[in-house]
This record gives sequence, C-alpha cells and structure tokens, in this order.
Amino acid sequence: MPRPVTLFTGQWADLPLETLAQKAKQWGFDGLELACWGDHFEVDKALEDDGYVRRKRELLERHGLQCFAISNHLVGQAVCDPIDRRHQAILPPRVWGDGDPEGVRQRAAEEMQNTARAARLFGVTQVNGFTGSSVWSKLYFFPPTSQLEIEEGYRDFAARWRPILEVFQEQGVRFGLEVHPTEIAYDIITAQRALEAIEHHPNFGFNFDPSHFVHQFIDPVEFINAFPDRIFHVHVKDSRVQLNGRNSILGSHLDFGDHRRGWDFVSPGRGDVKWDRIIRALNRIGYSGPLSIEWEDSGMDREYGAQEALAMVRREDFAPSAVAFDAAFASKR
Repeated sequence: MPRPVTLFTGQWADLPLETLAQKAKQWGFDGLELACWGDHFEVDKALEDDGYVRRKRELLERHGLQCFAISNHLVGQAVCDPIDRRHQAILPPRVWGDGDPEGVRQRAAEEMQNTARAARLFGVTQVNGFTGSSVWSKLYFFPPTSQLEIEEGYRDFAARWRPILEVFQEQGVRFGLEVHPTEIAYDIITAQRALEAIEHHPNFGFNFDPSHFVHQFIDPVEFINAFPDRIFHVHVKDSRVQLNGRNSILGSHLDFGDHRRGWDFVSPGRGDVKWDRIIRALNRIGYSGPLSIEWEDSGMDREYGAQEALAMVRREDFAPSAVAFDAAFASKR
C-alpha cells in the first residue's frame, strides 16, 4: 500500500483553504498538512469555537482530502529564539504582544501548548514545527564560545520545551522538530544533543526533511539510521548545491532564488536529494505515514511544481519486498 501523499500548506497560505483544497484534490493529492497561519488552521479559533474544527473537517471531506498533521513552525521558532523585529512579521499579534522578548517567548510556549490541544480536538496526533535556539547565532565560534555557553543553550531549550511536551503527552499528540539550521538541532550530532537535553521525551521526535541536510553535506539516510524510532513525519523537499568557487554554503546574505547563492531550494526531484535511498531507508524502519510535499522553488511556477513533485513521489515511493528475492531457489532444494 503506497504511503499517502500530502501537500504542506505553509507556502500556500496566501490562498483561502477552500481554494487550495480544490486545487490539491484536482491535482491528485491524498490530503493536506495544515499550516497554523493564514486561514488554514487557527489555533485560537479551534479552542474558542466548538464548530471550528468540525467545519475544517467538513471542508476537507468535501474535497476528499485527509489531514495527518498540522504545523506551527512560526510560533515554535519564538519559544527559544533571541527575539527581534523579524519575529513580529511571522507571529500572531496575540503572541507578539508588546514585543518584550521574554514575554514573546512565554506566549509562544503557551501557544504551542494550545496547538497540541487544538490538534487533539481536530483529531490529529502529529504537530510539526520549529523550536528556535538561543545558541544558533554562536555557530561560528569567534569571539570564542565555550561549551559551557552551548550547554546553557540546551538547558534553556529543555526548560522551555519540557512543559510544552508534557501537554503534548497529556493530549496524546507528538511533536516533530524539523531539523534545520537556526534550530536547536540542525544535524545528527545536535539532534542527539537535543534528545539528551529533554531526556528522550517520548513525544519529541523529528519531521524528517532531507533538503536541510544535503547542503550541509549530511547524508539524509544516516539521519534516518540514527533515529529510526523518532521519524514521526516526512517532508518531501529538495535543495541543490551550486558552489562555484566564489560563493559558500553560508548563503552569502543573498535571497533565495538568487543565482549567486551556494545552494538553493528546488522542486523535489530536481536537486541533490537521492529519493530512492530515502524510500528504502523509510521502508527499512517501517515508516508508513504520509510523504508531505513542502514545495519551495523560486524559479518555478508553484502550481506546475506541486503537480510535478506529486508525480515524482508517486513514481519513487514503493512498498518493501515481502520476500527475499532469491526465495524461489528454496523450492529447488
């Protein structure tokens, strides 16, 4: 049985959910991973209005679509981050408030707890997102950064996220961190460090997205191998390294889509991610959840790209073998 293929709505939040649902069904998607911005899934309304989640479900059912996960990356980012004016642009006014950094972080943490409660009301047991990080800005160690300072960052992460994860556990909902530069975990080593900081909390795992690994020269399959029981959800996204001797993997302070960048996101199947190896690894660990296309490509029309990406996933996804390929030889013995 092939895995369901969904479309993450975060990059489509400028469209009303009704409009996007019509398009997604027409294109052939099995469901939507709803972003908690735009009108796609609003946490406050889900908790305040008894009919809100029912109407969202009816909308999806009307178009023959499923929902396996909701995602609240934008608010999650503010839980651990050093807060500045950039965050105001991505946060709901009720979370931003007066902009006092610690107040923003605390309100973001409360909103993430409420996201778990809203997910349960909606009948979804998976929430994806970001955590933010108080130490990402100390990535390049000059002036020198001590390991004591880095450890303090992981203690800060644990102190802020443990109470959130307790609510997730109470609600029977899991949180999948999208391991990503700017987060508390951005590679295999930091992902292990994050797990250790929260004492391997059972409701904390990963939204696996290989596009954030390949331009760091990390093998995405090695991430799956390292955390087979923590792959809670999968994003299908791609990136392409385009180093030319003049640029670097640090992005050169250039916008996505600028041809001078050392790497960029591209439509799934057009980058450096090797999907066959990933599908085999997911089969090996028994992952049967959705493959959710997070479509980002500054050089391609998104409606064309979403359909092309869906066709690629349908082509690449396959079930594991139920028998060894040489089992037939046994009958000759």
